[in-house]
Amino acid sequence: MTCSVCSRTIEPFRWFSPVAFVLALGLGGCQTTQPMDTTGSSAIAASRADGDSRRTADVWGERYRANNADAEAAINYAQALRSNGQRQQAVAVLEAASMQNPKDMPLLGAYGRALADVGNYKQALDVLNRAHAPDQPDWRILSVQGAVLDQMGRHEEAQRYYATALKIVPDEPSVLSNLGLSYALSKDLVRAESTLRRAAAQSRVDPRVRQNLALVVGLQGRFSEAEGISRADLPSDEAAANVAYLRQMLAQQNGWKEPGQAGKPPVRAQGS
Repeated sequence: MTCSVCSRTIEPFRWFSPVAFVLALGLGGCQTTQPMDTTGSSAIAASRADGDSRRTADVWGERYRANNADAEAAINYAQALRSNGQRQQAVAVLEAASMQNPKDMPLLGAYGRALADVGNYKQALDVLNRAHAPDQPDWRILSVQGAVLDQMGRHEEAQRYYATALKIVPDEPSVLSNLGLSYALSKDLVRAESTLRRAAAQSRVDPRVRQNLALVVGLQGRFSEAEGISRADLPSDEAAANVAYLRQMLAQQNGWKEPGQAGKPPVRAQGS
């Protein structure tokens, strides 16, 4: 199943590796990934976006090279590099800047996210722990720490971080979405669905939250409902194709049978 990707993807269950959930690990705001039409306006928009991203990288890169202790330049240059797919270079930029600004919390937050983005989870946690103070916690950092722990398979611990973040910003959709996905990774699809529905009900929500909700609903065998949710943000044919792929993968890997047939097993992991 195809999902838009913010910065990192994570496999929900070993028996269903092609599916990827979206966890909010990005250095900046997430932009919805649109299907590319190589002959139409989407291709033109994508080309313009690529050009803008390269120009942004050039501008901030010049400022960073003039003074690599400039934390603002480092953060923005790294973000532009990530947008261009240069994630390891982004890490190197932020590492160098953080060595010269060891107490700059926004810079440490960006560095920790970048480390997580390339899979250096243990180091990412070490850096993120220094990116906010215990007496003044940053809910964004707490959510990223939870996402990193989910990447490491430490789901119960991750959920505690999300719960702490939600005490600061109740009903924040990005945190609710990460919490819902953490429940899914813990194979608790009922709680995952209810939490993602709560996230999707917020007025300011990334469309990909609904796609993750559709995925969780589909994993429970409610394919028509999953397709209906997907259609809120995707063309009908793409939503149908996603659900058809999900149905096929469940049938192949989980011995799934159509609703109404005898002996349909519950959706669950086959070992851990």
